[in-house]
Amino acid sequence: MARVVVTGSSGKLGRAVTADLAAHDWQVTGLDRVPAGREDSSFTRADFTDFGQTLDAFGGIDGRHDGADALVHLAAIPAPGLATNAATFANNMVSTYNVMTAAVRAGIRNIVWASSETVLGLPFDEPPPYVPVDEDYPPRPNSTYSLVKTLEEELARQLCRWYPDLKLIGLRFSNVMEQHEYARFPSFDADARLRKWNLWGYIDARDGGQAVRKSLEYDFVGTDVFIIANADTVMSRPNADLLAEVFPGVAVKRPFGPNETLLSIDKARRLLGFEPEHSWRDDPST
Repeated sequence: MARVVVTGSSGKLGRAVTADLAAHDWQVTGLDRVPAGREDSSFTRADFTDFGQTLDAFGGIDGRHDGADALVHLAAIPAPGLATNAATFANNMVSTYNVMTAAVRAGIRNIVWASSETVLGLPFDEPPPYVPVDEDYPPRPNSTYSLVKTLEEELARQLCRWYPDLKLIGLRFSNVMEQHEYARFPSFDADARLRKWNLWGYIDARDGGQAVRKSLEYDFVGTDVFIIANADTVMSRPNADLLAEVFPGVAVKRPFGPNETLLSIDKARRLLGFEPEHSWRDDPST
């Protein structure tokens, strides 16, 4: 079994990632400040703002692991507004620096971390440059949370310059959803502006787990970023109507289907083999 440590393993995405990796024969050690439910032999408490704890956790933990082959970094204050701006910056930036550099010191060279769709310009108070949006235009951070994600991507680039054998894959996850949350999706149709902030996108947590696993399996050296979203939008209304109402005049980069995601996953499909397997449209509650 390949050994992987997952920071932020107790969060919504972290739970799905650890389940997916374990189901595909990875030996998983979850690390977080708090456990997700019952603590067991696959979980250890750790604070990633403390470099000593972080380095120690990656080098080996009695009764858990004696080293790791790969790292998934998800731990963070997960959105703007949950803490003050300065607290968000201090927690998320320091944690990511500690995690990435401690992993390198521990000999880990296969690293996947959670970037964010927010670097694309969310909440799109300024319209996107075109649709579907993709990885081709520079980041447009519009919050402290997003600024940190942008700086993390630059940190990854510079670390890979320092360490030519290092792999750092950033996944720009869309709004993570669990299956029980799909019951409210039909209500979004009443107001196109309720979800315009991320072009009506989402990612099923289980497909987020798939994306992480396929990124770990991706044969690559260096750094790259990928948008990770579901193949469809959260809306029943067609994209043409939504765009005409909310973003009239925005350029269309390529044709797209009536309910196809406007957060392009073409690159993730092409290079990672990512293909969403879950949709709110297939859920009995909707």
